[in-house]
Amino acid sequence: MAEARDHAATMDAMYRYQRHFYDLTRKYYLFGRDRLIAGLDCGAGDKVLEIACGTGRNLVQIARRYPSADLYGLDISEQMLVSARAKFRNAASPPRLLVADACDFTPATFGQSGFDRIVISYALSMIPDWQQALRLSIGALNPGGSLHIVDFGQQEGLPAWFRAALVTWLSRFHVNPRADMLAVLEAGSAGARLRFEPIGRGYAWHAVLQTQERIPVF
Repeated sequence: MAEARDHAATMDAMYRYQRHFYDLTRKYYLFGRDRLIAGLDCGAGDKVLEIACGTGRNLVQIARRYPSADLYGLDISEQMLVSARAKFRNAASPPRLLVADACDFTPATFGQSGFDRIVISYALSMIPDWQQALRLSIGALNPGGSLHIVDFGQQEGLPAWFRAALVTWLSRFHVNPRADMLAVLEAGSAGARLRFEPIGRGYAWHAVLQTQERIPVF
């Protein structure tokens, strides 16, 4: 609990001012977000949760592409949610946005029994107990639901000097690319289908974990 409070305070301190220009700057190096959104393939009434939704940039794009989906978002930083709520100030059906810890939530946090799509975009690399966040996200999926992740990869196809410089720069913002992200997903994918693709020679990784389909009730 103390670790979560400390992390929340760190994120609020970092984003209190950064949130005002976050979207403008991040579009130049957070690659793969729109590819992830295009692959959500949401149907009418699907419940979509974004973990660590930040300024709401992705939720805005999801709402435009899938206007009949029901959207939800959580973030540990109240400061970031100030910007997210502002984006939906005039929306007829804004997403439900809550201050919550990605390592301590359930669908019931939002009054739901599960979600059809869960999105984690460039957040696992900033969540201290990211394995727990993955476990909770997988457990929050409805049967037939899917978890969609994009985050920094290991730059496996890029020069070593580039990776070293990028990792050093990212560490200034409390970002640590998770080298074993794929292995953790594979370990937690029993009974599910895992799809993985590197983006930009490993600059980013994109993964989709698809749970078993719903069983029809006759």
